[in-house]
Amino acid sequence: MDSTRKSILIVLSFFSIYCIWGSTYLLNKIVVSEVAPFYLASIRFFCAGLLIFIIAKGLKLSLKATPKQLRNSALAGFLFLVYGNGVFVWALKFVDSGFAALIAATQPLFVIFLMRILQGSKIKSKSIIGVVLGIVGMYLLVSQDSLELNSESIIGIAMIFTCVLSWSYGSIFVSKADLPTSFFVATGYQMLFASLFLVSLSLFFGETWKLPTTWSSKAQWSMLLLIVFGGIVAFTAFNYLLKEVSTEKVSTSAYVNPVIAMFLGWYVLDEQISTQSLVAAFVLLMGVYFINSKKKIVVFSRFKRNKVQKIKN
Repeated sequence: MDSTRKSILIVLSFFSIYCIWGSTYLLNKIVVSEVAPFYLASIRFFCAGLLIFIIAKGLKLSLKATPKQLRNSALAGFLFLVYGNGVFVWALKFVDSGFAALIAATQPLFVIFLMRILQGSKIKSKSIIGVVLGIVGMYLLVSQDSLELNSESIIGIAMIFTCVLSWSYGSIFVSKADLPTSFFVATGYQMLFASLFLVSLSLFFGETWKLPTTWSSKAQWSMLLLIVFGGIVAFTAFNYLLKEVSTEKVSTSAYVNPVIAMFLGWYVLDEQISTQSLVAAFVLLMGVYFINSKKKIVVFSRFKRNKVQKIKN
């Protein structure tokens, strides 16, 4: 692949995970109001995975995978789609989509801590500032008086945090894991394995299964968009980026997703956006920016230069 084509693919892939995934909070919220969450997710990923394999076959891509690649695909599917997404959708029954998106914006914080713990990556000065801002932002988010908390919403918020942790670990795992050579085929395997896990969970929790023909047209269209764009397009782009750029850069989708999700939640579902939520969003995203920015902080760079000069003297 020549550099120009590769650059275009990377830009389009970032657009997909930024903008398309920002809208999936709203789409999931619409469908989960009518359909059981694990049943919803199982249909979504089974249909998307099946379509991927049909397309891959038409493009004459090899579907072969070693036992190790299949095991890694199954684990990635569980971390991303079963826990990271399926449980997240379940939590949307108790938490507003825009609010949930803001919590999901803490992913870069989780990524940097996990990379420190698992890979020994050094935490830079900017990252420490980012972590502090992230903690302050989350405190502002969950401490506001206008937020109506009950036992169900508290459980929902706690579960969303664990979903973000699962997705963050999955991002680090996939960036190094042995998966099928074609990122498109690898996405298909992850989705099919995830759909099997999700069907099992749906049966275990005794969810009610309703035929898609009985859903409202709004739910049907939302599901179609989730399968085609949120599933096939965006998740394939996500898997591609994890192999082409650093995990931290991929996690910057957390910059844009909450903004889009909050706006759509307000515009379509009349979800309330308080002033404190906007302030919390700004502080939180500033924290994420510091973590991912490669620009040097002038104060720290000057401090280091002065320190070196004193030692020499």
